[in-house]
Amino acid sequence: MAEENQAILAINGDFYGFRSTGFVMRNGTLYRDTANGDTDALVIDKNGDFSIVNEATTDASELTDAEQILSFGPSLVEDGEITVDESSEVSQSMTSNPRTAIGQVGENHYVIIVSEGRTDSSEGLSLYELAEEMKEAGATTAYNLDGGGSSTLYFNGKVVNQTVGGSQNSSEREVSDIIYFK
Repeated sequence: MAEENQAILAINGDFYGFRSTGFVMRNGTLYRDTANGDTDALVIDKNGDFSIVNEATTDASELTDAEQILSFGPSLVEDGEITVDESSEVSQSMTSNPRTAIGQVGENHYVIIVSEGRTDSSEGLSLYELAEEMKEAGATTAYNLDGGGSSTLYFNGKVVNQTVGGSQNSSEREVSDIIYFK
């Protein structure tokens, strides 16, 4: 996908194709407005600014300034403060895992973290450790994307991290979406 879109940098997205719930908006078109329970969603508005909404208490169709909505979570940092604690985790995930996250540092200024994990050389990060890294990098809003076997960082034509989630001859897991920069 990154190559097809002529991306310079790309990361895996929220893997919306893995489930049938969770808000999905891409390029201003709302594809799914069914809440994924009490899940945080990342809203990226038309100016590129990040905000976090709770899907259980938000009507996706009323987010009229939204350009993209990603539904995986949880939120890691809001208003410059860490929003997870040391016991926070995603579903059945292990405490330390490969992780992918994106955060906003300033106007049209973002930080991306992709951590390896589940290997002899890297045990990965907990959600809290990932949030600490985002806060230390200056993120005022940061969001956890699909991780584990999906965690992939593509830069200048190649995958630059060790992935762990593929099958057959590839170590990359097929994902339903990416976030990319040209």
